[in-house]
Amino acid sequence: MNKKLLTLSTTAIAAAIALAGCASGSGPESMSGMTHGSSSALAASTEYNSADVTFAQMMIPHHAQAVEMSDMILAKQGIPAPVTALATKIKEAQGPEIQTMTGWLEGWNKPTEMASGHDGHSMTGMLDETALKELEAAHGTEAAKLFLKQMIAHHEGAIMMANAENTDGKDPKALELSKEIVSAQDAEVKEMQDLLATL
Repeated sequence: MNKKLLTLSTTAIAAAIALAGCASGSGPESMSGMTHGSSSALAASTEYNSADVTFAQMMIPHHAQAVEMSDMILAKQGIPAPVTALATKIKEAQGPEIQTMTGWLEGWNKPTEMASGHDGHSMTGMLDETALKELEAAHGTEAAKLFLKQMIAHHEGAIMMANAENTDGKDPKALELSKEIVSAQDAEVKEMQDLLATL
């Protein structure tokens, strides 16, 4: 069951590849104005460990799915403005973070994807194909409610992964980003819970 829950859709993988492709030639200055993560430069140090590598390899597809979910909700009509604003904020924050983490892995000469066969047991919050299709098919307020519920769980999974990096990681930039993810996404979870109560 876990493997099914962690299966990335083709769209999510394509989003990750497309966003990662933007990393070349970019630098910290290209990230100005982002919601969070703007203080993390693309370059990571040579002082890293396996926890840093795992953090980046797992967070890239996790972020890619959040971008995909945000794109879905932004393409719909009749979505309350606060929900579309939140989806835009999530997309604008996590897209550059994918570029950042991709740059780290390339600098470490590590693959940007986890080894095939990895069970991804720590990839908490990832949606399976059924859940993604449910979101894609939903309309109006019901779509907004579903997006918020799914994204809360998704964020909670990212926070768990970032907290693990905070405990076990070594690279200063990776640790910095993990702390930013915890802070920003914890605040967004509270925002989404408040929004849900109004719908």
